[in-house]
Amino acid sequence: MDFTTVIWAVVVLGALAIVFGLILAVAAKVFEVEVDPRLPEIQACLAGANCGGCGYPGCGGCAEAILAGKAPINACAPAGAEGAAKIAAIMGMEAPSGEKMVAHVLCNGGTNAVKNFEYRGVNDCLAATKVLAGDALACKYGCLGFGSCVTACKFDAIHVGENGVAVVDKEKCTNCGACREACPRKLIVEVPYSKKVFVNCSNKDKGPTVTKVCANSCIACGMCERTCKFDAIHVIDNVAVIDYSKCKNCTMCAKACPRNAIEPIPTAEEKEKFKAAQKAAAEKKAAAAKAAAEAPKAE
Repeated sequence: MDFTTVIWAVVVLGALAIVFGLILAVAAKVFEVEVDPRLPEIQACLAGANCGGCGYPGCGGCAEAILAGKAPINACAPAGAEGAAKIAAIMGMEAPSGEKMVAHVLCNGGTNAVKNFEYRGVNDCLAATKVLAGDALACKYGCLGFGSCVTACKFDAIHVGENGVAVVDKEKCTNCGACREACPRKLIVEVPYSKKVFVNCSNKDKGPTVTKVCANSCIACGMCERTCKFDAIHVIDNVAVIDYSKCKNCTMCAKACPRNAIEPIPTAEEKEKFKAAQKAAAEKKAAAAKAAAEAPKAE
């Protein structure tokens, strides 16, 4: 064996490796894209779930958008107020203030809603809407209960309850918005975490039509509106809507609702006490009016 040939081959290969290495090093330096050192810091403050609730492709895309000023520093809802505060510090901005928001499903129909037919197909809400225009439920505003929102949630914060309607676990919910996007009927909204009064209906049809399709539907009777002392609930487009900037969590509207369409649903005893109190207040008001009317005559 000619060792000289082998040695020269090794030397040539080594020289080529050095030359190409130098070329790659120079190219890397010339074409280097400078990364803002704040980018990895911002990404570290995000939830890391890559849920897509922010509207960007994963947490990396969200971090880039925040750094570029295209997204607010609280764009990542799962990161919460703490994450937003850390990002604000990195960006040299003031931390955003505001109450924690969570998801809520505007329906309490499920087993109480009338079915036109029994859907048997892909266990997906969007798929169900493609069968006869989604008319498996007589209520076109009702929760279909096939769990598309459950599949979309990365935080195990929403499940289909025993009554066939999706229910949000407020303690686990990060308000990422994934469930809202997944719901084909757009029944999921965001509400303040601190509130406990919710209208569990979104049916905008008129009362007589609504009563035919669901036992728990809002019939736009206005009892809640007339009962509220804080002007916090109004019937809009035939369904009750709560103004949470005025709501005091008194639950009087829930007790007044004849259809139990407002949560927390009162017990029978609470209903009776409410009716008795309302009757006593009405009698007191009538007596006061009568006394005021008779006073001039007595004089």
